[in-house]
Amino acid sequence: MHSKRANIYYLEMCRVMQKDGRVLYLTEAKNENQYWNIPIANTTCLLLGTGTSITQAAMRMLASAGVLVGFCGGGGTPLLMATEIEWLSPQSEYRPTEYLQGWMKFWFDDERRLFAAKQLQQQRIHYLEKVWSKDRELNAEGFDIKSTSIQNALDNSRNKIIAAQNTGHLLQGEAELTKRLYKIAANATEYGDFVRERDLANAQIDKANAFLNHGNYLAYGLAATTLWVLGIPHGFAVMHGKTRRGALVFDVADLIKDAIILPWAFISAKENATEQEFRQQCLQAFTNHKALEFMFDQVKSVAMKEDWENTEA
Repeated sequence: MHSKRANIYYLEMCRVMQKDGRVLYLTEAKNENQYWNIPIANTTCLLLGTGTSITQAAMRMLASAGVLVGFCGGGGTPLLMATEIEWLSPQSEYRPTEYLQGWMKFWFDDERRLFAAKQLQQQRIHYLEKVWSKDRELNAEGFDIKSTSIQNALDNSRNKIIAAQNTGHLLQGEAELTKRLYKIAANATEYGDFVRERDLANAQIDKANAFLNHGNYLAYGLAATTLWVLGIPHGFAVMHGKTRRGALVFDVADLIKDAIILPWAFISAKENATEQEFRQQCLQAFTNHKALEFMFDQVKSVAMKEDWENTEA
């Protein structure tokens, strides 16, 4: 099952191909070429960075195993002129339809769509509390869910979610919570002054920002996989839809970004970790805290909800 799969692969400077019934990637060393196997049956998505190529035979096998393939820039983040990862979705005549039909039952109703957005935002906070309360490594780094500053930030965010009259208010509340969490993370890791910088062209971008950008695209990979498996197009967003055509990916990725990507970006920056070390830490955390399974559960819950009239955000 996709919800139980463990792997996201980011590859660069290599060639992906099919050989002897397996999907491999080839790296060119000084004196010899080396082949490495990709366990496609346990892989959710494949990110192809700079200097990569892929054969048609490999794409056929990846599609048959239901692996999403995304083209991206170096380090898992977009190229200078790119706006989003271009996802290549496997084609299948047997994908489910009930989740798309359930999504469409509420999506054209503004009030119900707002309820759905509120539900996802509440679950985002719930997941953060769950992860930060049980992860000993995060606790050791100062991310204590019982701290007054964190509890105040989460309680304030919950109140704003309940009071929100439209998605604009929700987006504002989401941004405020994330900004407060940035400050909490910077204080916990003694990172110093921090300003969020998403512009990859900025030569002065610091490591925490670079790791946040990198980690967010890992979360987008999980979100895109979840939506493809459930058969829900990326354009039917409940929050981000006004400006981004793949906005539902952002909505679903938000479920786990603050809980996992945010703290590890600051911790890894403090420890001067490499991109690979940061990526491995995030992927391990996804597995430990069943991030993909959580995404599936929440999207299915929204899609199959029946009693919208009695919904309490």
